[in-house]
Amino acid sequence: MRRRLLLAAATVLMATASAPMGARAQQAPPFTRPVLLMGGFPAGTQADIYWRLIQEPLSRALGVPVAVEARTGASGNIAMEATARATPDGTTVLAATSAMLAINRAVMPSMPIDTQADLAPVMTLFEVPNVLVTSTERRPGYTDCRALIAAARARPGQLNYASSGIGASTHLAAAQFATAAGLNMVHVPYRGGPFAMTALYQGDADLFFYQSGPVLDDWRAGKVRLLGITSAQRVATLPEIPTIAEACDMPGFVSTTWYGVVVAARTPPAVIDRLYREIRALTDTPEMRTRIEGMGFTMTLGGPEDMRARLAADIPHWAAVVERSGARAQ
Repeated sequence: MRRRLLLAAATVLMATASAPMGARAQQAPPFTRPVLLMGGFPAGTQADIYWRLIQEPLSRALGVPVAVEARTGASGNIAMEATARATPDGTTVLAATSAMLAINRAVMPSMPIDTQADLAPVMTLFEVPNVLVTSTERRPGYTDCRALIAAARARPGQLNYASSGIGASTHLAAAQFATAAGLNMVHVPYRGGPFAMTALYQGDADLFFYQSGPVLDDWRAGKVRLLGITSAQRVATLPEIPTIAEACDMPGFVSTTWYGVVVAARTPPAVIDRLYREIRALTDTPEMRTRIEGMGFTMTLGGPEDMRARLAADIPHWAAVVERSGARAQ
């Protein structure tokens, strides 16, 4: 009996050793610690909403508790640094924007981490345009983009634009817009989109480039105007909103960002693959697709290599945009 057991064990070991490396890489160790899903901007913004949609089903899929936290500040750098310094076992997972990963390093004189070396890509989630938003009550004269541009040209250096933080896509879209139109406007960064929207409603900000999802209800209620969208074409869910290129006489104007999932560098590839497969399965459903596209987003769901390639292309692209616009942190 002992001889047969030894022979069986040897057979299993030989089979394991001869298995393809790819097959063995898929055998990720089980998660034994709670998982933290983190976002870099306040609760109620898009990453936070998305994480909460998949929080419970991901907990069931991984077999461990899953929590969601908004780690705000420094245009997402605080959340990225926390992720980079976390134990590289896949239990700290960040939904990061391309602005955090690519634009911040061009805008800011110093960064706490290297977004390519200190973070490992898991997947892309969705691509996101911004809309140009103004308050109907506080700025009734801004009936369309041309009227806004005329007002800014008549009062150089007096109009201001809000952003969700230095280096955020809301910042760069506005800076790119001001450069294209030849406008002199003041940038006022806030600690996230909701705070910038509050400034808009209170009359402290003249305009704000923001994702469409959080402002759709107020737009339908007539509280805000959407003067244009920063995508190359009109969005199917908002066909009545013209592109900035159309509305503002700016041919070729495009300024979009994307969301992706990252973990600490040195996280084992098998763990990254497990996270990718589980998150993709929970996201790529008709219900989630309807929800995400209803917010004006385009679902991508590319794997680690796709995200790595996107980031490598975006870093020099946004560096050039920042250089032309002069949108640097002080």
